[in-house]
Amino acid sequence: MSKVVPLPTRALGAEPGIPDRAALGEWIAEHRGKSADLHTYRLDTSLAPELSAGITFPCAGGLFCRERIRESLIGLNAAGDTVTGDLHVDTAILVQDARSLVARKKDVWCALPAPRSLGITDRYYNDEDEWGEALTSAYRTLMRAMRDEGVGGHVLICERVDEMEISRLAGKKVLFFAPAPKEEDLIPLMEQQRQVAISPAMLDTALDLANEYEVLRWILVDPDEEGIRLVLSHVDPDQVAVGGYCPAECETYWPNLVDHAVYKK
Repeated sequence: MSKVVPLPTRALGAEPGIPDRAALGEWIAEHRGKSADLHTYRLDTSLAPELSAGITFPCAGGLFCRERIRESLIGLNAAGDTVTGDLHVDTAILVQDARSLVARKKDVWCALPAPRSLGITDRYYNDEDEWGEALTSAYRTLMRAMRDEGVGGHVLICERVDEMEISRLAGKKVLFFAPAPKEEDLIPLMEQQRQVAISPAMLDTALDLANEYEVLRWILVDPDEEGIRLVLSHVDPDQVAVGGYCPAECETYWPNLVDHAVYKK
């Protein structure tokens, strides 16, 4: 008789909706005396369902953190969408966010939009290499400030994959994740990272590429039973985790992910 074995689960971010005024007001009242605004509400509501579901490696945040990062960058225009001067970071508000997350869960990771997903246009450097270095340097600063407060690491969500960003920022504490990658996107993701988050639709291609690149951990995003079986036919179970990225209805999404994060032995 086969034995059902659980796999570890890993969150890659979430996109909680905007609450109505009454719900937000009630939440802020409950957090009186602490830093509490719409962004911290969404951080909290991205993390809480993961903790309730028992996600092994939770991760707060998502693409919705875009405005928070823009708010922290010095050198942007008033609209926050164009670089008009030397780019620097005021980390104070991000440090507060990190502290509030770590108070909920020690070593929790945080998902942020990848640098190019901020939607910022360069009108100052006028040189792609200088602009890229300035932007990735700002990210190194802000991520380091959050890790210094106890955040375990960061997931950087790519709306489009940028090889330069990955080569400059990827590492043990920084994972690039593309929710909807094209086949050609897999090469820089696998070339520069020892762990990759892959959807079942891209799994065959990724396993073929694994002959060329060293992947030590596979994070299967929303896999079905067949996808789990396929990857386990190529790698050991201790190299596999089940990942999730929740765009909506997270109260049911995360428990469902946990329920499906199993294989038969």
